[in-house]
Amino acid sequence: MTRITIIEAGLLDEKSRARYGSFPEMFERLIGAEDKSINFDVISVINGKALPDPSTLQAILITGSSAGVYDKLDWIPSLEDFVRAAYASRVPTVGVCFGHQLMAQALGGIVRKSEKGWGIGRHVYDVAPGNGIIDGERIAVAASHQDQIIEPPAGARTILSSPFTEYAGLLYGSGAAFSVQPHPEFDTGFAHLCCELREGRAPDALVAAAKASLSEPVDNARLGFAMARFLTRRAQLL
Repeated sequence: MTRITIIEAGLLDEKSRARYGSFPEMFERLIGAEDKSINFDVISVINGKALPDPSTLQAILITGSSAGVYDKLDWIPSLEDFVRAAYASRVPTVGVCFGHQLMAQALGGIVRKSEKGWGIGRHVYDVAPGNGIIDGERIAVAASHQDQIIEPPAGARTILSSPFTEYAGLLYGSGAAFSVQPHPEFDTGFAHLCCELREGRAPDALVAAAKASLSEPVDNARLGFAMARFLTRRAQLL
């Protein structure tokens, strides 16, 4: 039995949380649907909770956030230290969106606000062949981001990519960590809400196209399965 520690790096407003759940609850639904034997703990760094010694944990998942990894927030350097310690101890770690960018930055990559603007709605990514984590040739998942990894850490392999997001998925050199830019934990309703929140901040045509794209199927379950398989398999091996 695997216990996954979810690091909550972002909060939803009360109305959205009541309807869709918190970010950790979204991941519990996604990953729990793939493996009901998994147990979850939540550490809310955004609420000031202290991070444990990662070597005492079985598996780690870092959520998204409205913060940028370059923001001057007290908990971000501590979380970077935590990621580096987890990596050194080969604790299985997965990061999503902010978690993806934070892991890359902590391990030597470069992240910044992209000149490409907002990535919202359903995005389709090419899957690197033979990556050992995500199957198939392409995968479609909702995205909601403006920041991007510009340069991945040394030794990281790109396993998801698209014309809009070159480094949309990374498998890190130790083999015990991977991260993705899109949000498999977002159901269609919440992904649509994310598009609405960009109204007035992103071009109207982009928001309209993003909303329309969500009528097409997404592969949330497939990516959720890959995460569950990765975290539980690595936890059993280490």
